[in-house]
Amino acid sequence: MQHVLAAVNGDCNKLGPMRNLGTLKLTSLALGGLAGLVVTITCTRGASVEAAQSSKPAAPPSGAPTQVGNLANQSADYDQPGDHYQAEDPKFWVRPGYKVTLVAGDLGNARFMAFDDKGILYLSRPDSQDVLTLKPNGVSYEVLNTYLDNYSMVQGLCWKNGWMYVSTSTSILKTRDNDGDGKADEKQTVLENLEGGSGHWWRSLLVTDDAIYTSVGDTSNISEQSGDREKIFRYDINGKNRVLWSSGIRNTEKLMLRPGTNEVWGGDQGSDWWGAAFGDRQGRQPFTDFNPPDEFNHYVQGGFYGHPYIMGNRVPRMEFATKQGVDIIALGEKTIVPAWCFGPHWAVDGFTFYTGNQFPADTKGDAFCGLHGSWNRKVPSGYRIERILFDKLSGAPYGSQIIVGTLTPNKRPLARPVDVVQAPDGSLLFSSDSNGSLYRVSYVAAK
Repeated sequence: MQHVLAAVNGDCNKLGPMRNLGTLKLTSLALGGLAGLVVTITCTRGASVEAAQSSKPAAPPSGAPTQVGNLANQSADYDQPGDHYQAEDPKFWVRPGYKVTLVAGDLGNARFMAFDDKGILYLSRPDSQDVLTLKPNGVSYEVLNTYLDNYSMVQGLCWKNGWMYVSTSTSILKTRDNDGDGKADEKQTVLENLEGGSGHWWRSLLVTDDAIYTSVGDTSNISEQSGDREKIFRYDINGKNRVLWSSGIRNTEKLMLRPGTNEVWGGDQGSDWWGAAFGDRQGRQPFTDFNPPDEFNHYVQGGFYGHPYIMGNRVPRMEFATKQGVDIIALGEKTIVPAWCFGPHWAVDGFTFYTGNQFPADTKGDAFCGLHGSWNRKVPSGYRIERILFDKLSGAPYGSQIIVGTLTPNKRPLARPVDVVQAPDGSLLFSSDSNGSLYRVSYVAAK
């Protein structure tokens, strides 16, 4: 299959003896998120490639990602390959060269994180309606104080210019600790009465020098929304002058700028029960098990990313394919495909772009993503920290590898990763809300 994918991407020589067979017809129910796709590849000794679908799509917005229909843009490892489980606790699967250490526990619903400029770690806990501050103690972390309390559906954290910005499902505020006790002394509401509070209520938050970007997800699984949900909005830094940035998203829980650029990136969770239209049901779900992918998107102004009509690499959901009043072809033409596809139902939550020196040099600029893990697959998958490799020349993803897997060999989850942040020493921390823990990922092999 990898050789067929290489041929689809333009290298028929990798088909080996098959390259001289003339026309190869490939039928797949899950190829980079293209369910039910039939691809015809014509290979000659000149290694020409033609794909069956050749109609020219509508022009994307200015600045949109250039890749369209990249059939190989999907994570490959559904399982944790090889016997690379740590002997010591936590007994996660860990890629050789790395080490995982428990650095804080008993934290309850540990979700999103951010560091300030003094190395204090902030942690949102929506079930407790609070934000904690934690201080380093060697490589471990201990609770310093309750930074904020009584904030329903608290979610995103973003440190910028001396302020810790915090999102709840329906508001954004800026806060700071003036006396160093780990508790907020100043709180200013920047945005309030925003849509949210139900369904996929998790509000993303990105603060730059001059702007705030934020979104909130679908009220259910695949609902058509006429309001402010399923969209990313950009505001001036003072909360004024709202502009629609991107639309067609389902549940993007974190946004970040790619280092050295003004590119807005985020992971978007795919919909559930894709195969229901074909008769999938609990325990017998061959189509849902492999569709749709989760997405890693470069969000551009004016960009449409498909939800709820189109998933992955421009594959329509059957519920909308023949629905009256829905022009599925027009929607498909304007859908920007993912820059990268995770596995189906892996549930991407948080991520960070690596800029440190503790890891090998070739990891700089790559994304390390927290995959919370599936509930809508017969065999669990996700449950990992995944590295997305970025080409240093094009700035686009070209591959991925599992760094940490939190499933046991018999598929029992030991943790459910949520967010990933870079610590001041260049290691990574990831949170797990299933066991209230924080873990440190460090590189221990020779570089």
